Amino acid sequence: MGFGQGLSGLNAASQNLDVIGNNIANSGTVGFKAGSATFADVYANSRVGLGVQVASVNQRFTTGVVSTTGNQFDMAIDGANGLFVVKMPGAETLYTRNGQFFADKNNLIVNAQGQQLMGYGVDDSDPLNPKPTTELKGLTVPVGNIAPKATSDLKNTLNLDATAAPIDETANPFPDTSTPPQILPGSFSNMTPITVYDSLGNSHQVQQYTVKRDPASSVNNWDVYFVIDGDTTAIESHSLKFDDAGRLDPTTATFNLEYTFPTTVPPAVAAAEDLDINVSFSGSTQFAGGFSQNFIQDGYASGEYASMSIATDGSVVANYTNGAKKTMGYVALANFNNLQGLQPVGGNAWAETASSGQPVMGQPGSNGMATLKGQAVEESNVDMSQELVNMIIAQRTYQANAQTIKTQDQIMQTLISMR
Repeated sequence: MGFGQGLSGLNAASQNLDVIGNNIANSGTVGFKAGSATFADVYANSRVGLGVQVASVNQRFTTGVVSTTGNQFDMAIDGANGLFVVKMPGAETLYTRNGQFFADKNNLIVNAQGQQLMGYGVDDSDPLNPKPTTELKGLTVPVGNIAPKATSDLKNTLNLDATAAPIDETANPFPDTSTPPQILPGSFSNMTPITVYDSLGNSHQVQQYTVKRDPASSVNNWDVYFVIDGDTTAIESHSLKFDDAGRLDPTTATFNLEYTFPTTVPPAVAAAEDLDINVSFSGSTQFAGGFSQNFIQDGYASGEYASMSIATDGSVVANYTNGAKKTMGYVALANFNNLQGLQPVGGNAWAETASSGQPVMGQPGSNGMATLKGQAVEESNVDMSQELVNMIIAQRTYQANAQTIKTQDQIMQTLISMR
């Protein structure tokens, strides 16, 4: 037995205690991955080993507990595969599991180290189905107003009362023949207001009047009139036909509502594009049981930026005061064939190396990547009870190696004292 083996054991046990202490110290660090020391024996053309060495310090990339924070910029990777991509201008790209982000003075989404979160832009060539672009870019906080959207579709589902009395168009015309034309009581069955929007975001009141007419054979006829902003000189009308089972004739289910703004209205309204709305009555019925209406229109006024949210697929969604939402970008995730090959650089980040291989990029929920959870973070994966047990074992290992040195010293002393 030599002193070298015991000394190598002391050194290895000391490094193991360092790793365990680092784990315990970072038990509250968001996104931290616990490390563990691995050991290897040492031989140099000798039948007896020369001791032990620390072969490597590996990090356990198991997932930590996801906890809710309420911070709109926080996000957690809800699964094993994926790391956030962050970058400082002019510096190398780094990777992290720490999802604590905030907005800096330039409206960049950054972490505590000032590194900007990277992601993809939005390809909105198809407004109904936006997709991520392929080029990485820094993500920013959406600011400013969202552009208004003119109403282009109005889905209008009615139930017209089958027991309503028909209105004679000759006796009660809609509207009457006065100047300007007037809409008199008794000339309609029901009236409901609907708000629509023009291209500038101005709201307009649409009064929808339904009028039951005398049935023709087995067909029940209803006329629908639209009065926009009280302008009774430009009334649009459409006829609905129902069979004796109360079902709408599909040939009468759609109608194109057009309205040209008069030149006498305020300039802000006059500058807007004329209204051109596709009205759909699909699903409407004529049953006994009273009038009812449900409508959905797709326009809205301009709105100010209110907050940001993160969807499970990494979509960065801006929420506006008018209730509208708009996808402003997509968070990118990276994965590596050999996570153990990544180089820890501090600040909860790793750098790419030749051993790790190149990153495999993807959108959360695709290409094998985990999904995201907004307003949450992934806690450290340190198991405190396990680390305390490991610390006791490492301490005992240190003591045992110290005892081998003490024993060797006693043997040497015995040899020296021999006569």
